[in-house]
Amino acid sequence: MLLNGRSVSRETQERLEHFAGLFQKWAKTINLVAPSTLDELWRRHIADSAQIFQLSPEPNRWVDLGSGGGFPGVITAIFLAEIGGGWVHLVESNQKKAAFLRVALGETGARGSIHPIRIETATDVIPECDLISARALAELEQLLFYTASWTNNKNTRAFFHKGRDYANEVEKARGRWAFDLIKHDSAVEPDSVILELSNIRHREP
Repeated sequence: MLLNGRSVSRETQERLEHFAGLFQKWAKTINLVAPSTLDELWRRHIADSAQIFQLSPEPNRWVDLGSGGGFPGVITAIFLAEIGGGWVHLVESNQKKAAFLRVALGETGARGSIHPIRIETATDVIPECDLISARALAELEQLLFYTASWTNNKNTRAFFHKGRDYANEVEKARGRWAFDLIKHDSAVEPDSVILELSNIRHREP
């Protein structure tokens, strides 16, 4: 099996297929993603999310914010199961979605845990991490405020999915934040990117 042009092992493929089956079952009663994108589950959500791990395929400690239907958090956790290291802390305050995520992790053997709490309190429970991910959650400036306790003047990197308006979000965020930026063109969506941020520092007022 290939995802984004990269080979995926049979074990990981089976885990992803099991997750997809669970997702489609739960999505009939819970709004996990926009209904209009359900028919493109593999391309729009699974393959798109897989790019995050493929950009940093090491046994890292991740925090995934606003995990929703499991993208990219559960997908990252499934890939980590193959290498037998690393962990994903999925932060999702919606109790119904958190219940789905708990089942998805348990049945796929993915390396992750669910924190059904608000993002603002997450650092009390998860004081440190190596990497942060978020998809379709908020504008970049807001994401940097959410993640400040993990990133400000630390070595933690962040990976954020963004659409065609990403350049305006970056310009706005630089008003209050300094950071190094690598733009990865999406292998799935022509107008989308994944922004990799490091050396994140809050500018003094």
